[in-house]
This record gives sequence, structure tokens and C-alpha cells, in this order.
Amino acid sequence: MLLVAAAIWGFAFVAQRKGMEYVGPMLYNACRFALGALSLVPLLLINMKQRNEQSALSPAIRERAGIKGILFGGICCGIVLFVASGFQQWGMVYTTAGKAGFITGLYVVLVPIINYFWGRKIGKGTWIGAVLAVAGLYFLSIKENLSINLGDMLVLASALFWAIHITLVGIFSSRVGPIKLAFLQFAIASALSLLSALVLEKITLSGIQGAMWPILYGGFMSAGIAFTIQVVVQEKANPAHAAIIMSLETLFAALGGWMLLEEHLGIRDIFGCILMLSGMLISQLSAIFSSRRS
Repeated sequence: MLLVAAAIWGFAFVAQRKGMEYVGPMLYNACRFALGALSLVPLLLINMKQRNEQSALSPAIRERAGIKGILFGGICCGIVLFVASGFQQWGMVYTTAGKAGFITGLYVVLVPIINYFWGRKIGKGTWIGAVLAVAGLYFLSIKENLSINLGDMLVLASALFWAIHITLVGIFSSRVGPIKLAFLQFAIASALSLLSALVLEKITLSGIQGAMWPILYGGFMSAGIAFTIQVVVQEKANPAHAAIIMSLETLFAALGGWMLLEEHLGIRDIFGCILMLSGMLISQLSAIFSSRRS
């Protein structure tokens, strides 16, 4: 099931590219996050029903956070999600789905580095993974004249904000609950994206109709189904296995770009992808094994 989730997320990069043939980046994000929030409503209702039943059986059970705490967590995560997805979506106007998938995957390395600056120790494996990932980024994106494609630069910026987003989700999800947090952040990111689209883009009904299938995929499949799979399965999955499987999202992005968009990677690009994937895996696995030893 985690492999299915990784495949859904990887092929979502293809949907993002196709969708922007008809609508602007911000409108695409607004539509897919709105659908993502909508797809979580059944889970949200089930979650609330279960909590009410537990509270009736045991008065000691209370909501982990009040309304203000829930809104604060949702707003923080929603704003960062809006920024991260905005950079990524704009970047994909100028770069390929495969390259965007691998560059976005750098958040795996950036998360422990961000935590390091917040006072948490990280092992040597994470630094080795970071060096390999940066070397891979050089071969994948840096040209012979030492310039970098605008799209790659924007997606790289999105990777930083994805790392911040994941860190915030880790902080708030235990207090708010993952389903509530996901619903709120999707709703807020959708609203902010729509406001941006109204200011920056031309919105037409024909464009939305043309992008209908990519939007449906990005909303229901990527945000709804894949997220649900991750939440349900990762509670029981072996962390090391999960880390390896979820990293395959980048390979599915490249595969989807090749199969559906006729994108091709050169030898230099493939070598960079190998280095980046190796760095991601080393960073994830070293963090897991070091936490087990401690």
C-alpha cells in the first residue's frame, strides 16, 4: 500500500504538468487542495464520531487541543503548504516532471538539517546523505556555465518549504490529530491559492474543464487516497521499509514523465538522480537506525 501511495504521488507530478496546459499554477493548486479537503470529510466525520464515543465512555478523554490550538496549527501548516506548493507549481512551468520529483525529494535531507539548527543532534549518515544529494543536484540541474534553470531553482525553494512543512506537521499532528490538521491545511492552502489566482491569473470555465482530469487526480488521488494510505499504513509499517518505499516517489515521477510526457533524462541527469536518491535513502535510514540505538 505504501508503494501504491508512492506511485500516486510520483505520477502526480505528471498531472501537475498536464493541468497547467489549461490553467495557471495557483488555480490548479486552489482546485486540487479544495478537492483534497473535500475527500477528507468522510474520514473527519468518522474520526469525530469515534472521539465522541470514546469521550462518552471515558470522561477523562478530552480533545488534544482547543479550537484556537487547532486553528493555529491548521493556519501555520496551511500557509507553509501554500508557499511550498506554489514554488513547486511555478517551477514546473519551466522544468520537467522527473527533475521536479527528484529535486522535491531533497526535503528528506533538509528535514533533519532544519532540526539540527533547532538544537537536535543528527548523525554522520545525514551529512553524508546531504553531500550526495547536493552532488546529485549539481549533475541534474547545474549547467556547464554554472547556471541553474529557473524551474529547478523554484522547485529547490519548494523543497526547503516542504521540509519546514513536514517539521510543522510533526509538531502539530500529535496535538491536533492528523485528519483535522490535513483538512484545515488543505482548506487554507486552497483559499490562499484562489486569492493568488484571482490577482495573478486569468480564470476561465473552459480552462478548468480542460484541466478537470489532472485536477481530479491531484485532489482525490494524491491528496485524498495517498494521504489516507500513508496515515493508516505507516502506523504498522516497518520504518526502514517505509523510508525506502516512500523514496520511490521520485522514481515514479521520472517514470511518469517518460511514459506520459515523453520526457528524457541524459546520462548526466541519470547519474545526478542516482546520487540524489542514494543521499535521500542514507539520510532517512541513518536517522532511523540512530534513533533505534538511542
